[in-house]
Amino acid sequence: MLALGRNIERCKTSCKRFLKGDRRMRAHVSSSFKRFLISYLIILLIPNLAGYLSYRTSIDVAESSSIENSTMLLRQSAEILERKLAEVEGFTKQLAINQDLNLLINEKRQGDAYNVFGFWKTMRDLSGYSQTNDFLQSFYIYFQNYNVILTPGSIYYRPEHYYELNHYVDEPYETWKETILQATHERTLLPARPFMQDKNASSMLTFVQSLPLNSFGNPKATAVVLIDERKISSLLESLTSQYGGWAIITDSSGKPLASQGLTKANSQAWQLSMSEARTTRKLDDGTLLITVRSDKTGWMYAAGVPKEALMGKANTIKYMTWTLSAAALLISLIIGMLLSYRNSVPINRLMNVFKEQVGLDTSRIRNEYDFLSGNISDLIANNKQLQTELSLQMPLVKDAFIKRLLAGEFNSAKELEAVRSQADVVFLQPYGFVGMLKINGYGGIDSKEIIEELSAARLIVKQMLHELEAGLHATDLGSDKIVMLLTPECEPDKDWQRAFEARFVPCMESMYVNYRISITSVMGGVYASLSDISRSYSEASQAMDYAVHMEEKRLVWYEETMRESMLYYYPMDTEQRLMNTVKAGEASEGKRIVAEIVAWNFAERELSIEMKEQLIGEMKGTLLRLLDQKAFQDGDFSREIQERIAALRLSDGMEQVRQSMECMVDDFCAVIAKKKNELQHEMLQDMMKYIQEYYQDPELTIYRIAEHVGRPEKYISQLFKERMGESLSDYLESMRISKAADLLTGNGLTIDEIASQVGYNSAHSFRRAFKRVRGVSPSLYRQSAN
Repeated sequence: MLALGRNIERCKTSCKRFLKGDRRMRAHVSSSFKRFLISYLIILLIPNLAGYLSYRTSIDVAESSSIENSTMLLRQSAEILERKLAEVEGFTKQLAINQDLNLLINEKRQGDAYNVFGFWKTMRDLSGYSQTNDFLQSFYIYFQNYNVILTPGSIYYRPEHYYELNHYVDEPYETWKETILQATHERTLLPARPFMQDKNASSMLTFVQSLPLNSFGNPKATAVVLIDERKISSLLESLTSQYGGWAIITDSSGKPLASQGLTKANSQAWQLSMSEARTTRKLDDGTLLITVRSDKTGWMYAAGVPKEALMGKANTIKYMTWTLSAAALLISLIIGMLLSYRNSVPINRLMNVFKEQVGLDTSRIRNEYDFLSGNISDLIANNKQLQTELSLQMPLVKDAFIKRLLAGEFNSAKELEAVRSQADVVFLQPYGFVGMLKINGYGGIDSKEIIEELSAARLIVKQMLHELEAGLHATDLGSDKIVMLLTPECEPDKDWQRAFEARFVPCMESMYVNYRISITSVMGGVYASLSDISRSYSEASQAMDYAVHMEEKRLVWYEETMRESMLYYYPMDTEQRLMNTVKAGEASEGKRIVAEIVAWNFAERELSIEMKEQLIGEMKGTLLRLLDQKAFQDGDFSREIQERIAALRLSDGMEQVRQSMECMVDDFCAVIAKKKNELQHEMLQDMMKYIQEYYQDPELTIYRIAEHVGRPEKYISQLFKERMGESLSDYLESMRISKAADLLTGNGLTIDEIASQVGYNSAHSFRRAFKRVRGVSPSLYRQSAN
């Protein structure tokens, strides 16, 4: 108690010095710090109260623990002994049913002749029994008819010879022969007596059984098992070695069978206390006596636990309790102050943030938690409101994406897919039609009333379109036009066009009947991919000019318009899309655009020779402008492509021209792919070099690697996975584990030090990672390496 008081005083003094000396901590001593500290001090009372209660109950716990352990050990010893004795009894029963043995017992002796083979065979059969139970290491069988003793290793044709080597010290031969060999026994167990065996003194218990079983005064043979008292006493060593006491085993009549550590004084005290019926009681010298009686044999197992053993454990608990309580109190006070400081600092910082950013006066606030929770709730509400406003803006984002598709502003399929995913626009199929609808009767009128009427008409038409076809996307084009992207469920053909027209035309007629809305509707050609939508939109625009000029009232398809034209079709946006596609290295998309240009102008138009020559000249100019890019400045490649471009002639046939241009697109894209491959290879080498240099840093992450190479995390992760066959994080972990394995082969560093050197914050995470990669723990790996 005095030591505890001194520790408390020292703790108080340290706390006062800590509070006075640390100016930074004093600056943050606020009401939140005080609340944290008070709560921790209250919690400290719990371990101290638990220490006091443990001290008060230590003696009772020690005594009950000793009683339980001793009783359990006694019962275990009893079970083991009875099981082994049951095996001995089972051994005699096996002898009773042994056919060879029964033949020897029951056969009549012919003069002085012996059944030597029968004895030899029986001795060989019995030699294996001594290996199954250590109680059967010394036994013999006496045959009345032959006057022979048979042991597992020898045959004694005269009992006198066996008696000379193995006999009780206080028992003559005749008495032994009369009471053991010739008397009738039924599972008889004789107490331990001094015994001479091969001129070695010992103490033996004797188990005797007459054969056959239930001989009733006329035994033909006797099986005798000699059990060394030391083997029984060894079962009690666990008691005496643990508490330093003594133990004894008696039979049902109270005769001692075996003992361990029993002195003459202990024996007298034990015999005087056996008259009491309790299983646990204290002797005069303070020894705790524990007894267990077997229900099967009636034997008594007793153990004496000295008083010193009981009180020694209690004293140890007492000293450990007070020492640990004092140390825990001191350490907990220091930790409580540090935790109070650490937990109050973030709250104070948040309060300062609100003070600086929001302009609130936090000095007069009594409850920081209520203040923070209220303001954070406002932030969450504002965030939800912002999300709601963003969701309201999604239609505008989708509309902008559709307009960019129609204008053909996407340079690559990856860019298109990224923007489509961000706008959350879903296309049921990659193919379809671009349609255009014009509301008639409002040309050149821009009054406020007309604009509002057109807006209402567009809403009605869009609603009708969505009800007519699932997966349709529509956007406004000016005040009187609507463009729709129509995606068929199956491959579009003439039958599908007729079926769609059969559903579409009645809807247009009902619009006029119900709302007096007159509509001119056209459909462009089929687009085969999303990047081809701009071409179908251009065709729809041409079809709309035709339908307005011809005053068509039906649904007009682009292929139904006039195909003869004096001009070729090669708009600037298509040329720019071709160049961007080639610079992106997408060969298949570039060849598809070339094939579409040829199809638009030679399959769907009837151009003159001059227009065809001009078209080929424009396309050759596009390829020459590509050569001006820095990626294609290689001298040999540039000269070869210029020669191939100059060799393009209309006289070779348009199919040959198309194939030549597609081959050049392949060559351009191959150069881009080579450049990309070189850049990616350099980037991979830079990443691996960076990892090799900084793998020891626990803060090394994919974000830092991406920041180093100047690319997004997702890009470098996907690139590393594609080129190296494993993820970037797995590569980093594999390198760290490989370096750790090299360090584990030496004996200079501990596992904790190795974990720190290879970039792990804790040894626990290092052990888990090492076992996951190498299949064994670091310690086992070090042992196998050594």
